[in-house]
Amino acid sequence: MLNEQILTHARIVTAEQVFNGTVVLRNGLISEVETGLSRLPHAQNLNGDYLLPGLVELHTDNLEKHLSPRPGVDWPQASAVMSHDAQIIAAGITTVFDALSIGDVNPKGKRMQQLPGMIEAIAQASAAKMTRAEHRLHLRCEVCHPDTLSVFRDLVEQPLVQLVSVMDHSPGQRQFALESKYREYYMGKYHLSDAQMDEFVVEQVANSKTYSDRYRRAIVDICLVRGLSVASHDDATLAHVEESAAYGMTIAEFPTTLDAAQGCRRLGMSVLMGAPNIVRGGSHSGNIAAAALAKEGLLDILSSDYYPASLLQAAFVLAAQLEDNEQGTGLARAMATVSGAPARAAGLTDRGEIRVGLRADLIHARGHAQPDGVTLPVIQQVWRQAKRVF
Repeated sequence: MLNEQILTHARIVTAEQVFNGTVVLRNGLISEVETGLSRLPHAQNLNGDYLLPGLVELHTDNLEKHLSPRPGVDWPQASAVMSHDAQIIAAGITTVFDALSIGDVNPKGKRMQQLPGMIEAIAQASAAKMTRAEHRLHLRCEVCHPDTLSVFRDLVEQPLVQLVSVMDHSPGQRQFALESKYREYYMGKYHLSDAQMDEFVVEQVANSKTYSDRYRRAIVDICLVRGLSVASHDDATLAHVEESAAYGMTIAEFPTTLDAAQGCRRLGMSVLMGAPNIVRGGSHSGNIAAAALAKEGLLDILSSDYYPASLLQAAFVLAAQLEDNEQGTGLARAMATVSGAPARAAGLTDRGEIRVGLRADLIHARGHAQPDGVTLPVIQQVWRQAKRVF
């Protein structure tokens, strides 16, 4: 049949279960999902490997690494986008929200100057169908920066912008409740002396008091008018969560405490945590571990954040932790955190699961047992809308 592909002898992971069977693709969509094997000559035999839904990534700043591969090196933006896209699709991510930061707290940084060109490069590559993953934009708004609101007003007009998060990385609260962790992180990242760091702390605290509350309200109001999904960032207390929910935010990125995550669940906010947190076994900032939230049933979405390949690996690590006496539902539940749940949170109802009628965004992965007993998935093929892209 025209535009038909058959993938058989696959270990299919749906939203509810894992079973051996066959998936038929027609015209970019999943048209059949069945148990059993196909004997048709044109069926592709996956030899018992995993067939998984394509990953949906809501928050990755991976593009910035390709724009500035070394200190002082500015890489051509179109080339950087393509290199980033290749890494994203090789990680099994078929829909990616490229997170671009507005409000660079780095005193030596170039993020603000790079933003317009980055957005234009992504838009042009997408329009020309040069990318293998589907790219959308996530504007990360550092509300303690003086220029954030004015820059946001300019950039939010770009049609690819579909997710916005608001954050305040000033010391003494949220992610950096411990100023010692703040100093350790930024002195290491930006190579500041003790005197420079002292000046940096004073400036960031003052800017937070001056701008944060006002800019947060204004940005959220603009997003709600435009129908954009809005996420909070590093909520640490129930008061933070209540404020975020009152603003109409529906996603809570990286809550730092159990109390905050519990508040998110009560108030209907989806909890997003870092996949590297799962793979490494904890937070690099000393905050609550994502696995601890998963154990409490409070983890909804995983994001690769700074390491694209962590997303699928984290799902398999999480699956081992979630597995119980039920019949193989651990992997199905874990995969939902990197596919179906982020898709729904972003308003994308046409993808994120292996289900009849949805987009044929799929991953063929081979599982390799590791000494710790956790399966390491190695990606063999990736399809986006039934077109093989890896």
